[in-house]
Amino acid sequence: MNLINAELFKLRTTAIWWIMGIVLLPLYAASVLANWAQFANTSPDDAAGTDQAEQVRAALEPINVATSLYTSGQFFGILIVLLLSAIIVTSEFFHLTATTTFLVTPKRESVILAKFGAAAIVGVFVWLLTTVLNMIVVPPIMSQLDLSTQLGEGAVWRAIGLNLLAFVLWAVLGVGLGVLIRNQLAATLILGIVYVIGTSVVGLIFYLLTQYVAHWFENLQVLVPTTASALMISGTELPGNPPRWVGAAVLIGYAIVAGVVGTLITKRRDIS
Repeated sequence: MNLINAELFKLRTTAIWWIMGIVLLPLYAASVLANWAQFANTSPDDAAGTDQAEQVRAALEPINVATSLYTSGQFFGILIVLLLSAIIVTSEFFHLTATTTFLVTPKRESVILAKFGAAAIVGVFVWLLTTVLNMIVVPPIMSQLDLSTQLGEGAVWRAIGLNLLAFVLWAVLGVGLGVLIRNQLAATLILGIVYVIGTSVVGLIFYLLTQYVAHWFENLQVLVPTTASALMISGTELPGNPPRWVGAAVLIGYAIVAGVVGTLITKRRDIS
């Protein structure tokens, strides 16, 4: 626990954490407003085909509207967690403290595990912040949409719990990627660009493959980490989408690989 506290202290002594916090708040607000506008202005009649209309109709069910709104901010919240988790590793090399860290704690796997633990705590904190804000702003939005709060439904709390799992798994993934990209500026730029732009590009590729090659490509989108984490928090199983557990399994797989690879690289790489 002392090692985890040390890692959190290192993060707190840099300006990056509160800069990320300032960035997160407007992004969170934009996410809530976008979700609200989407549900307020979407109708099954707007869908082009029968299958699409069925998907839209399912998404507009009160329980699915609720789970989407009560997990608002996941996309950008996870981005902040991903970057902060990577910085927990890369800051050691940026501030030239890596050698000292491993001299004080020669057992390198203990250090990397502490970084995973600290990153997980960061993930929990960002999840808690967005969840508390959602609990405040979503009930009035549900009322405006002529829906009850749905807080008595187990599916809502399951989605919120799985959202927590997603934040923690992305934190682990961030540490693993930080080990691979040791330069702090490069890690921040690469991960940010790949997360935001890469998600859109890959989504477009899968859409084109689904439309013009084979329909089963649509189900392979779950292999994209952002799609997997979004699938986890759906209230019910939506038509045309894999079950929620598939998204969880994919994200857990990525986290395990990142954790194992990150630990092995840290043990073997020359730190100086």
